[in-house]
Amino acid sequence: MSVASDAKHEDRLNRLRQLQLKINEAKKANHVQVVEEDRRKHLPSNWEAKQARMRWEEEEDAFRAECAKKGVDVDRAKNLNISAELVNRLELRKRRKRPHLSVEDEAGDVVGFTSYADASHKKYLRQTKALKPDLAAYQKQKERLGDLVYPTAHTIGLVEAIQAGAESSREAVDRMANTLKEQEKKKTAYSRRRAFDPDADIDYINERNKRYNELLDRHYGKYTAEIKQNLERGTAL
Repeated sequence: MSVASDAKHEDRLNRLRQLQLKINEAKKANHVQVVEEDRRKHLPSNWEAKQARMRWEEEEDAFRAECAKKGVDVDRAKNLNISAELVNRLELRKRRKRPHLSVEDEAGDVVGFTSYADASHKKYLRQTKALKPDLAAYQKQKERLGDLVYPTAHTIGLVEAIQAGAESSREAVDRMANTLKEQEKKKTAYSRRRAFDPDADIDYINERNKRYNELLDRHYGKYTAEIKQNLERGTAL
């Protein structure tokens, strides 16, 4: 019985030692975490960003040195290591931040405003793409003109005169009228200028003062409405 009790006692002591070791390890780990948290608390707010920036610059310098050693273009080497999905994500982010930049969509069309000349060219391409060939009218014109349907340097003016004398079809006229109406409708929708209201109160001295008053009214109009009414009635204190 004494041997069995001694064995149990020794086993309990071993488990107690293991438990104390685990407690000490947990205390040390907690102390390390507390010290690290206190150290971070006393660092500048942008310390981690600076460290990340320094690491990126070191990696960038090493990459450029390696490219120079191999005689490889840096931009080309970077593009070879970038996936198409990441490129599309970066382009979408650039488009959201700076929508006025010239960005191409999946169809290859330029998206966003770049200049008035590019906008006019884009409109021209869109309109020409919308034109559908009228094969029946072309066949009739071919029968009427004969060999003149393929003009040369000597027959260009003659062909234009013949075509000017021909009457345009009703469908072509209606199509042109509908196109002009659609353009006018889009222009009206895109216009930001508000229509002039002759019945509105004039409480401004110039356009800049008008915009300033509108800004004030948008933020404080609900608080000053009663004061304005009292002033108009003459019952203000």
